[in-house]
Amino acid sequence: MAVLSSHPDSTQVEAAASALPRIRHYLEEHPEPLTRVPVVAEDSGQGLVLPRSAVELLAAVLAHMAAGRGVSIVPEHAELTTQQAADMLNVSRPYLVGLLEAGEIAYRKVGTHRRVRAASLLEYMRADDQRRREAADDLSAVTRELGLD
Repeated sequence: MAVLSSHPDSTQVEAAASALPRIRHYLEEHPEPLTRVPVVAEDSGQGLVLPRSAVELLAAVLAHMAAGRGVSIVPEHAELTTQQAADMLNVSRPYLVGLLEAGEIAYRKVGTHRRVRAASLLEYMRADDQRRREAADDLSAVTRELGLD
């Protein structure tokens, strides 16, 4: 499995913080979903055309790095151990195993070990985020109705 991880040092944090506004500006100026983003290497002047989606991912990675946070990239087809999946959810491994056994997240067994497809984990994370947003919206509505805002 190709999991890429980066924990930025102070030089990398500074470089990410410097590059991020330029990339965000370019993306704002070119909102078309299929825009190909040209990149030019300063030392050679050679151009490289990147898909917009790759540059959007790069901008997200740079934002985390500029904040001093490490970043991991996991392909959707990758299979994760229960510990890796628990780390991505920021929960304990036993809690994750409970989610797996309850059918909340799809997994398969390899011998006695559980393997979680990254795509299944990401789907669960999106659904969980949606549930949280809806609960927050409901709470806001109740707060307004009671005049507590």
